[in-house]
Amino acid sequence: MKIKSERGFTGIDIAISVIVLFIFVSLIAMLVYNSNSSTREVELKSEATYLAIDEIEKIKNAGFDKYDTLNSRSTVDEDGNQLRNQPTGTEGFYKTIIIEDYAELNPEDTTIIPNLVKKITVQISYRFKAENQVVELSTILSK
Repeated sequence: MKIKSERGFTGIDIAISVIVLFIFVSLIAMLVYNSNSSTREVELKSEATYLAIDEIEKIKNAGFDKYDTLNSRSTVDEDGNQLRNQPTGTEGFYKTIIIEDYAELNPEDTTIIPNLVKKITVQISYRFKAENQVVELSTILSK
C-alpha cells in the first residue's frame, strides 16, 4: 500500500507566514509614522519662521522710536503690549521679543553711547513631541 503525500499548508507554515507578514507591516507602519512626523516638524518650524519674519518686519516698520526707551529688562512696550510669551495669533505659537541696547551688550566699553543701537531678537516657541522648540531671529535698529 502506497501512502500518498498530502499537499497543503501545515500549521507551522501558516504561523511563519503570519510572523513574517507582521514584521513587514510593522516596519512599513513605522516608516510611514516617521515620515509623517518629519513632515509635521518641518511644517511647524516653517510656520514659526514665517511668524518670526513677520514680527521682525513689523518691528522694522515701527521704527527705532517705538523701542528707544526699552531695554532687556522691559516686559512691555510703549503701548502696554507684553513682550514675553504672548500668543502670535496662530494657535500653539508664542512670541517673545528681547530688546538689548548695544551699550548693555558691551558694559566694559564706556565709550558706547546708550540708546543709539538696539539688537532686537524675536523668539517664536511651540511644542513638538512634548518638547519646547524655539525659532529665533534678530535684527539691529539704529537711530
